[in-house]
Amino acid sequence: MTGYRRTTAALVLLAAALAASMVAGLALGPVRIAPGRVLDVLLAGPGGRGALASIVWDVRMPRVLLGAVVGAGLAVSGAVLQALVRNALADPFLLGASSGASAGAVLVIVLGVGAGTAAGLPLAAFAGSLAALVAVYALARRGGTMTTGRLILAGVAVQYVLSALTSLVLVLAAHPDQLRSVLFWTLGGLGGARWDELALPAAALLASTAVLVTLARPLDLLLAGEEGARTLGLDTGRFRAAVFVLASLVIGVLVACSGAIGFVGLMVPHAARMVVGAGHRALLPVCALAGAVFLSLADLLARTAAAPGEIPVGVVTALAGGPFFLWMLRRSTRSEGVTG
Repeated sequence: MTGYRRTTAALVLLAAALAASMVAGLALGPVRIAPGRVLDVLLAGPGGRGALASIVWDVRMPRVLLGAVVGAGLAVSGAVLQALVRNALADPFLLGASSGASAGAVLVIVLGVGAGTAAGLPLAAFAGSLAALVAVYALARRGGTMTTGRLILAGVAVQYVLSALTSLVLVLAAHPDQLRSVLFWTLGGLGGARWDELALPAAALLASTAVLVTLARPLDLLLAGEEGARTLGLDTGRFRAAVFVLASLVIGVLVACSGAIGFVGLMVPHAARMVVGAGHRALLPVCALAGAVFLSLADLLARTAAAPGEIPVGVVTALAGGPFFLWMLRRSTRSEGVTG
């Protein structure tokens, strides 16, 4: 099978899997709805009346769509960051986005900063994530160049500082209910999804993926090797900086909407490369669909495994991603430590 046919087949199969996982997400939960009834409600449109229509359109549909958008965005970002830093173990959250968003959310929930507005939490999370990513980029660029080792070490350092800040605020929190809310958010969750929150992450996903696909060739060159890319005329420093900022902004938007959901950007790109290879023109669309399927299924498991309770979806992805990371670490042929 040629590369084009393999990619087309993968996209078709993943699209079918995504549709099936979304229908399952709409059907399963504390109130179970037969798939046939779900399709009837969907065909009737969002204006339908009744309890089932309210459950499908008002409660579950925003959550299912947000899960697909966040999963797709994290997978695409992971694939791009692995090319930028030329590190197979790179993950969006390695760069401090998760810790920054968590710190912003804690300030709103525990300290009440901006809690009087409906947008207080997502705005604070986005601001914290963006601030962390800017700090990582500034530290990594110190001296005029940005090496792989410096970038990763800067991300780890910023994460430690922000995680310590979050822990300090949690220790000082006065109300147990606040602790539970903060803990659930920092572990990642899609339960608070609303229709009015979908536009920004969806727009960020579509726009960034479209731009990154057009940059597939320079991404391939950079992944193949720094010297070779420069020989072929690519300004690697400027290109890496521009794409890093774009990916960072997308990650910030996604984390602001869903909380800290790790390992999606690590696992999905590796699985996609096994199917369609390392070329980014095919890899990025496959990553987007595969990430959407993966997080949709993870969220479905999170809200049905302990029903009527709910497990944070970040716990589910961590349980899958932790062993995967250890396996990757073991088979990695890189030298011990971080190389630049």
